[in-house]
Amino acid sequence: MLSSLSIRDIVLIEKLDLSLADGLTVLTGETGAGKSILLDAVSLALGGRGDGALVRHGAQKGQVTLVFDLSADHPAHDILAGADLPDEGPLVIRRVQMADGRTRASINEEQVSVQTLRLIGASLIELHGQHDDRAMVDAASHRALLDAFAGLSGASAGLGSLWRLWREALENARAERARIVAAEKEADFIRHAVEELGALAPKAGEETQLAERRAAMMRSEKIAGDLSEALDAVSGGASPIPALAAAVRRLERRAGEAQDLVRPAVAAIDEALNALELARGHLESALADAAFEPAELERIEERLFALRAAGRKYASPVDDLPAVVARFAGQLERLDQSATYLAGLEKVAADAEAAYRAAADALSQGRNAAARRLDAAVGAELAPLKLERAAFITQVASDPASAGPDGYDQVEFWVRTNPGTRPGPLMKVASGGELARFLLALKVVLADKGSAPTLVFDEIDTGVGGAVADAIGQRLARLADRVQVLCVTHAPQVAARARHHLLIAKGAREGAAQDAARAADHDAPVTTSVAVLGTRDRREEIARMLAGATVTAEARAAADRLLKTAR
Repeated sequence: MLSSLSIRDIVLIEKLDLSLADGLTVLTGETGAGKSILLDAVSLALGGRGDGALVRHGAQKGQVTLVFDLSADHPAHDILAGADLPDEGPLVIRRVQMADGRTRASINEEQVSVQTLRLIGASLIELHGQHDDRAMVDAASHRALLDAFAGLSGASAGLGSLWRLWREALENARAERARIVAAEKEADFIRHAVEELGALAPKAGEETQLAERRAAMMRSEKIAGDLSEALDAVSGGASPIPALAAAVRRLERRAGEAQDLVRPAVAAIDEALNALELARGHLESALADAAFEPAELERIEERLFALRAAGRKYASPVDDLPAVVARFAGQLERLDQSATYLAGLEKVAADAEAAYRAAADALSQGRNAAARRLDAAVGAELAPLKLERAAFITQVASDPASAGPDGYDQVEFWVRTNPGTRPGPLMKVASGGELARFLLALKVVLADKGSAPTLVFDEIDTGVGGAVADAIGQRLARLADRVQVLCVTHAPQVAARARHHLLIAKGAREGAAQDAARAADHDAPVTTSVAVLGTRDRREEIARMLAGATVTAEARAAADRLLKTAR
């Protein structure tokens, strides 16, 4: 429900704050007083097209704020959650219109796009008027309205789920069929890859191990050469050991002649011989440790070359080659089993289609039956609205070849305004006044089924009076028992049925008239104001609507009768 409306600097409205209640609220006033400005402001706040001309002359910007009290199950909560917007307490919508044409929109103080504003606005308020091309006049909404009337909204949503399952199953089968065709073109390559990589038998981490072993062997080869040269110097043909040994023996033979001279030299040479012998042993041991089979190095290099060549060929790191083997093997196995697998997917798709079509058939039957009930219910409302010779027809065109998430029914509301004439779409056949009354009849029937919680009717009583205007008032009042209704009206019969009455008036801004009177052109700034009427003022306004400029006693008496009848 719309609980309050606040307007700042929009056209003739300088400042306006209204508290609104449930039930039927009428807005009356002289022609040109600014009733349409309020509706334009509401439309702007709900995502209507912005226009710098809406900003009051002399102001930099205008602003409209709507505050709603929502029930716990209102669909707006889901929209807020989907847009990640705060949802605590009343729902506050604000639209700021700049004089240069730019606009800003916010919901619960969070800036939003106009698209989001329109989406949530459509769930909060419906605007209906003689030339309204929104709300129920849009044929795209007729199927959902029929489903809501028939209690088929849940079945329609379930059908949407079945549709998505069917399309997903079809896509899976299509993708598998395409994969099989592509795989068959590459079957020879895949088989060759499985054989080649299977023979190669790559192992994870093998490249690193082989590279490290090869590096170690190449380092050992270089060291072994140096060790061999050192060993040859110590014990080979150029070794000093034989000459030193011979020198020791000669010195020892002379030891008896000059022992003190010979003994230190012999001891030193013996120590050198022992050191050389020890070095020879270490060198021989080191050569033994550094020794490797050259053929092994060749085998390692050949293995590394083969692994890296396979990695380049299959565009894969060497360590991932085992996974490549497994993938190709899986593709080959799946290709061999593809016919069975595809048949399974096609059966799933066929079962999903059967489930969808069974549900779509049932939903179509329910819609056709509900269409007849809706026609009868709306038809019962037409006679009091002076449309007794008219007919309301819910057209349900079913085409199983045009299946979709909502089924294969196209629903559109048609009317025939006179017997013998050709029926046609509501928007094309009905005149302005007829259209408004058709919509009112339809809205009365659908009020608690898929309706927004607030309905706004703009002068739907134009061109009618007397009993027809009273019938419109009765239906608006009945409608207001279930939803909040705001109605701009010129019909006293409608105004008398209201629970709340707002008077729209236009006049000079306080303090401005005196200033303007001193001006040569006497043009005083004009603003629109809204007053909440009590019982006495309400009778006076209805009398004015009955009598015109001069309110007579007879008009007041007639107003009293209207109010009494309404009560």
